[in-house]
Amino acid sequence: MPPVIDLEGLGLDGGAHLLIDHALAALRPGESLRVRGHHPALAVQLAAWCRSEGHLYLPEMTVVKGSADAERWAHAERAGQAAATVAERAKPEWGLAARGALVEPGGPPLDVDWAERDHVWADIAPQLYAQANANQWNPATAVDWAGPHTVPDDIEDAVVQIMTYLVENEQAALMIPARLLARLHPHYREVMQLLAAQAADEARHLEIFTRRALLYRDVLGVSGAGGRSSLQSLLDEPDYTLASFLLSVLGEGSFLDLLRFVQRHAPDRATADVTMLAGRDEARHVAFGVAHTAHVVRTDPAYLARLRGAVERRHSVLVDTAGLNKEVFDSLVVLAAGSWTPDAIGHGWRQVQRLQHTMDEGRQRRLEFIGFPADEAAEISALHTRNFM
Repeated sequence: MPPVIDLEGLGLDGGAHLLIDHALAALRPGESLRVRGHHPALAVQLAAWCRSEGHLYLPEMTVVKGSADAERWAHAERAGQAAATVAERAKPEWGLAARGALVEPGGPPLDVDWAERDHVWADIAPQLYAQANANQWNPATAVDWAGPHTVPDDIEDAVVQIMTYLVENEQAALMIPARLLARLHPHYREVMQLLAAQAADEARHLEIFTRRALLYRDVLGVSGAGGRSSLQSLLDEPDYTLASFLLSVLGEGSFLDLLRFVQRHAPDRATADVTMLAGRDEARHVAFGVAHTAHVVRTDPAYLARLRGAVERRHSVLVDTAGLNKEVFDSLVVLAAGSWTPDAIGHGWRQVQRLQHTMDEGRQRRLEFIGFPADEAAEISALHTRNFM
């Protein structure tokens, strides 16, 4: 005798197919299931459902299990061994399937550029993403926007120019992870999530730097052509790792030193707040860039030559540009000076020179961590754009 399922008054238009599917799951193709129930249209519904699902419908509401479902999944494979296991290579055929899911054949392949773990991965990515989530902040409340305005006009002008420069840099820093994000296979979701968080960080930085620039002024400062050329060269780099290396290891690493400099010499609470908050986020971006580049070099030590080549190409492209905007450099001197006495300006000048030395030392440390010998790290750091980023 075949097993029997009683649907009582439930029809297939009310979810009864779930109960039938559940009962059929215990049967092999060719085995029968008797269906009972007193819904007035049950027999008609059941016959139609059997045709659509590939089962045989017999009189007296008997369902003979078909093989269509088994055939549907006969050649299916999982998108990786398990949800917690990251595959060495993500197949285009997996499409947008969740990692570890059983993927039905026949879906559209995913057209992405980066689908190999060692081209995009860093073991620290999940930890950094969790940290990014835990350290979210609201631009409206995290900054003391209503503090007293005691900044002299000349110093305020310097702050506005520096903030204008920061906005310009952060716009490039937003576009690059957003571009990388769209070209990455979602199998590597932790990296994708981290890049999304990074883009969100940069969006907040744009907001707070712009808001600080316009806090007591109606217009922003100036934008030099050389600075924009330097940033454009970052956008022009098509390779995932090389773009991450130029942006995060070299550029944002130096940018982080700049934010600390501005925070240290901030003439008011708002300026100190915006640079502190942005610096906290940028430290994560640098950490991922360094960890990812080091991961690539560990798997392929010859990649060091490609990293150096990217720096040299960028240097040759920018060699005839003016480098750091004069107005930005002078504003940093004035900010550190705090006044217009010769002693103060001399002090400010020395502080900016020290900042550039600190940036160079930091770049060398990161380059050595990635795998460059000390002498080569010094040479590569010296080729880094004079625009800091």
